[in-house]
Amino acid sequence: MNIEHLENTDIAVISSDEKLIVDVQSALDLVMTVKYETGDTKIIISKSAVCEEFFILSSGMAGEILQKFINYHVKIAIYGDYSQYTSKPLKDFIYESNNGNDFFFVSTKEEAIQKLTETQ
Repeated sequence: MNIEHLENTDIAVISSDEKLIVDVQSALDLVMTVKYETGDTKIIISKSAVCEEFFILSSGMAGEILQKFINYHVKIAIYGDYSQYTSKPLKDFIYESNNGNDFFFVSTKEEAIQKLTETQ
């Protein structure tokens, strides 16, 4: 895992060749590592570093993880291709998240940076 702090921001860009978010504990570990190493409270991560179970809303994983992020005052943007998902609840969840202030599901890292830069 590589953590890149974006200058003059509170944003950390995470890159990894392996899955980093596979359950609630791994998500918390990621948050604590980023906060400890950079002090950043906004995280950008590739969709490829998040397990597929996260995107199956009935598993409850997404809700649990996102609640933990709120509790720890961390915002996250996950970038990647979401076009293969056909679940209406997931599409609604992504839509609602993107219209909020804490979680974003976008196509590119640049979009993720823009979204998190615009949030307080």
